[in-house]
Amino acid sequence: MKKSAVIYWSGTGNTEAMANAVCEGMKSAGAEAVLLTPAEADASLISGLDAIAFGCPAMGSEVLEEDEFEPMFSAVKPLLAGKPVGLFGSYGWGDGEWMRSWEDDCRSAGISLPCQSVICCDAPDEAALDECRALGSSLVK
Repeated sequence: MKKSAVIYWSGTGNTEAMANAVCEGMKSAGAEAVLLTPAEADASLISGLDAIAFGCPAMGSEVLEEDEFEPMFSAVKPLLAGKPVGLFGSYGWGDGEWMRSWEDDCRSAGISLPCQSVICCDAPDEAALDECRALGSSLVK
């Protein structure tokens, strides 16, 4: 059984709802999956995982949340090469630039993004939650 995790930060609950759906998708595909916040994620955890999904909303001028999420992601980024990684998050303004920048950062670091990232404006609707479930499922197949 593949070991997987969904590591997310959510300020309003929108990205948390998406994280729950990604985790459902992982479990429905037969993987062992856990939901974690940035404070619960560290190098020892990452090394034991087969697949990881990261979720963070757009903050400020379309950047990752800077106090908890971004420092954690920067710390584990060198450990992600060779593991399938998925990205998701919500935004309330802009056009998704934060996600494109995040994807570019991952690719520059040699991180494999085998699935299309999932973004939604404000609260995820059922279509966005279905995309999150599909992201989770395809990461662990």
